[in-house]
Amino acid sequence: MAAVLERTVKTLTDNEFVQFCREHRDFRIEKDKYGKITIMEPTNSEAGGYNNEINYEVTHWNRQNKMGKTFDSSTGFKLPNGATRSPDVTWILKERWEQLSPQQRQSFAQLPPDFVIELRSSVDDNLKDLKEKMVEYIDNGVRLGWLLDRFEGKAHVYRADGSVSIFKNFDTDVLSGEDVLPNFVLHLSILK
Repeated sequence: MAAVLERTVKTLTDNEFVQFCREHRDFRIEKDKYGKITIMEPTNSEAGGYNNEINYEVTHWNRQNKMGKTFDSSTGFKLPNGATRSPDVTWILKERWEQLSPQQRQSFAQLPPDFVIELRSSVDDNLKDLKEKMVEYIDNGVRLGWLLDRFEGKAHVYRADGSVSIFKNFDTDVLSGEDVLPNFVLHLSILK
């Protein structure tokens, strides 16, 4: 369950926010577009295992195709709206990543990912908040996003055109990377 700091951090510069995150490395820290900080405890063991499996699938596909760069849940990205988010799995097209300077890569990359996955880690994770985060990703340039909810047995697929599809059978349903991650598929049975 995430804790939200009451104090907003609009007065913090980007460098100060990075320093704040460094001082609290044991947590995943995000900042919304209004400056509100959310601190998330480390992922529970079960969710961490699922995150690892999903990240492996994306990383394995990427190594075969050499089309981009993958990131884990501890990586922050500064979105165009000012929010800093750290999706559970992130992928960025190689050409876009290479446009960043080495210095820009050492901070929270200031570009929206091409693809993100959020996994509902606990039944206590607020599904409404996760859905809003997925819309925020799409509104800020993410081309494809998946919200995987093991507790309700649904996978929500968000696309750049604003459409959302819901898959409800984790036994047989397969998600496609569509035109963002060509030929990538994720068998939802991995989450059972």
